[in-house]
Amino acid sequence: MNFLRTRKLAGYVEGWVSIIINSLLFLAKLLVGRSLGSVAIIADAWHTLSDSLTSILVVISFGLSARPADDRHHFGHGRFEAIGAVIIGTLLAIVAINFFRESTHRLVHHQGVTYSTFAIYLFMISAFLKEGLALFSFWLGRKINSASLAADAWHHRSDAIASALIVLGALVSKKYWWVDGVLGLGVSAFILFVVASILRKSISYLLGESPSVHLENQVRETILKTDHRLNSVHHLHLHEYGEHKEITVHVRLPAEMKLDEAHEIATRIEKVLREKLKLEATIHLEPSLTEIQTEEKLD
Repeated sequence: MNFLRTRKLAGYVEGWVSIIINSLLFLAKLLVGRSLGSVAIIADAWHTLSDSLTSILVVISFGLSARPADDRHHFGHGRFEAIGAVIIGTLLAIVAINFFRESTHRLVHHQGVTYSTFAIYLFMISAFLKEGLALFSFWLGRKINSASLAADAWHHRSDAIASALIVLGALVSKKYWWVDGVLGLGVSAFILFVVASILRKSISYLLGESPSVHLENQVRETILKTDHRLNSVHHLHLHEYGEHKEITVHVRLPAEMKLDEAHEIATRIEKVLREKLKLEATIHLEPSLTEIQTEEKLD
């Protein structure tokens, strides 16, 4: 439970820091845009404010995923976080498609970008702030292994790249009008590649992935060390609900072992898996027949 609260706090911190910085950037761009009479800067200001939507989704998804188990959801609500990652990934795909359309339009119509010196400095500041947000979100995402924070981080980075491209395009557009459009196409393709990875991982998680080979080996080694009479571990099935992980596994014990003794071993296995691997286990016991018993059964 403490870890769930820490995880929820991490999501809230990332979300609210992003919302605050995006809101401040929105106000700065809006004021500058109105003072300069620049429709482009005003439009970008509203785009920056709309970026807060993904951060709001982060806050909501982390709040929902931290809700405890109830009568209808016995394993908690941890998968809400993955649902949030899918939604953010979809929004990021829309951003990439808009990048592609705008870049194609500029190339087809031979359009460069022109901004005042003050506006260029504003976009430079925006690029640094958004990249800082991206790095912060990536760092937190790695700390708690969160797909939704990684998705939000890529959204921040896409905005940083967009602002950097505006600066670069404005600086070289007099000689190379096509630079902004070409780089925009490359960035849109890269973002779509990232989106595909985010969606693939999140959807696969929601559908229910098999445990990794590494985790399977860890489980087998941990179980077999519990009691020397255990001679087989198989049929491992993992069910993940955020940080709550359920695993079912079949183990074999000597057929002549008494039920209460076998039950005691199963209870020990569950305790060890909970303490060492943070897995809630359900152990299915099977008899391990000797060669003589197998022959008698066949007869």
